[in-house]
Amino acid sequence: MTDRAVNDPAPERIAKRIARAGLCSRREAERWIAAGRVALDGRILTSPAVTVGEDARISIDGTPLPAPKTTGLWRYHKPVGLVTSHRDPEGRPTVFERLPAHLPRLISIGRLDIGSEGLLLLTNDGALARRLELPATGWIRRYRARVYGAVDDGALAKLARGIRVAGIDYGPIAAALDRRTGRNAWLTVSLREGKNRELRRVLEHLGLEVSRLVRIAYGPFQLGKLAPGAVAKVSAKVLRDQLGPGARAPSAR
Repeated sequence: MTDRAVNDPAPERIAKRIARAGLCSRREAERWIAAGRVALDGRILTSPAVTVGEDARISIDGTPLPAPKTTGLWRYHKPVGLVTSHRDPEGRPTVFERLPAHLPRLISIGRLDIGSEGLLLLTNDGALARRLELPATGWIRRYRARVYGAVDDGALAKLARGIRVAGIDYGPIAAALDRRTGRNAWLTVSLREGKNRELRRVLEHLGLEVSRLVRIAYGPFQLGKLAPGAVAKVSAKVLRDQLGPGARAPSAR
């Protein structure tokens, strides 16, 4: 099996093909198509509802689409204060501005908000990113949270049934007290699907003020001893082992 085993050589939607070339995400490719920037066999496209084979001639703004990249996955220790975005309208520093220059164009698998830190997975394959973000993948996101306030073990246990906060339903959350020092405590918290600022909102609903939130694992991938701001590529063997033999990125259909 080659490193590209996670890629699908069969006919596929054109947005997925563009994403596999490492230029952008599938959704961004769809926006490029809507803007008239993408041509197939010399004809400008207006809809992403087009399936292409391996021999399709695709160009972006007149430049031929490069060959699909070998799928890669990187672990990154996101520091506090960075936005998980390629561009920020408010001019705040972003994750991708701080990555080493030798890396290819990468996109994130999920996000961490500006005040959170820890493990952020990055890939050059938009379809793979979409696959690993899906709740159906079943991968657990694990965090350590430093909180201020009175920790109620019973209230934490009830989170396993899910909770409704401010009209929003959140799925099951596993939360356990690690240690307590006065009014401060460290919790280990795990969930399978993370809505925007979910853990902060849920814990604040329990009367706990979150002063630090660190993601320590995303599925089988661990933060480990990776230093803040450091990035490490996941080996091809580990990637194959975790995705399974013959695993494919999901269809864009």
